[in-house]
Amino acid sequence: MQRALPDDVEETVRRALAEDVGTGDLTANLIPADTQARAQVLTREPAILCGAKWFDEVFHQIDVAIKVQWRTHDGDLIQAGQTICDLGGPARGILTGERTALNFLQLLSATATRTRQYVDAVRGTQAVILDTRKTLPGLRKAQKYAVVCGGGRNHRLGLYDGILIKENHIAAAGSISAALQAARHSAPKDIDVEIEVESISQLREALRAGADHLLLDNFSLEDLRSAVKETRGQARLEASGGITLANIRAVADCGVDYISVGDITKNLEAIDLSLRFSHGA
Repeated sequence: MQRALPDDVEETVRRALAEDVGTGDLTANLIPADTQARAQVLTREPAILCGAKWFDEVFHQIDVAIKVQWRTHDGDLIQAGQTICDLGGPARGILTGERTALNFLQLLSATATRTRQYVDAVRGTQAVILDTRKTLPGLRKAQKYAVVCGGGRNHRLGLYDGILIKENHIAAAGSISAALQAARHSAPKDIDVEIEVESISQLREALRAGADHLLLDNFSLEDLRSAVKETRGQARLEASGGITLANIRAVADCGVDYISVGDITKNLEAIDLSLRFSHGA
């Protein structure tokens, strides 16, 4: 799948640097301003690399004299002990940007790596792994890019580019049929309309109302199989709720089209990366 870089990389990095550097790096200023350095970033564990653009942008904003040369690319599998990029330039700038740049690279690589684990778990089935809106505040576009680097697919970006009618929307509208009718009346033609159902009886009601994209919320495996049988291709089926690496293969084997997984963007352990100075120039 094509990976389009988000349009907010520059602004996201600017906010992160403002948070960390503030009025200036007091420790880096202990180093003479004309000191040059070389450094490498290494990984201590296997991962799917993601975040090179954010890493580059950190050092670009700090000092354009700092040059980064990548040995691998977003979406590539990296191995423990591998050097993934080299840096050269003013030592002060490299020291100042080190933590922010690594934060982006470690988090986004963790998102891509976690996604790849889920994608691998359903390989050979028709199920597609989708992300959710359960992302870190301010980093949604970055994490959704990382999901694609890991082999997953993006669900809606936010509340503005897709309609997902959930339990409370149905309650407020009065019924599944009423909620779907309102969506058909108001939604632009190019906007996907999806509705959440919590039982086979609700699924039947949604199908009668003309739903063509159903979110099966916390269905048992038995009910998932029944939903696939009942639907008979009339609508796209997305399983969600309580999805883990331990059970996702069984969910995929039920025949659903999509499985949305909050775990890939919210339950993360940063990839263990290290920036090491090699020598002064």
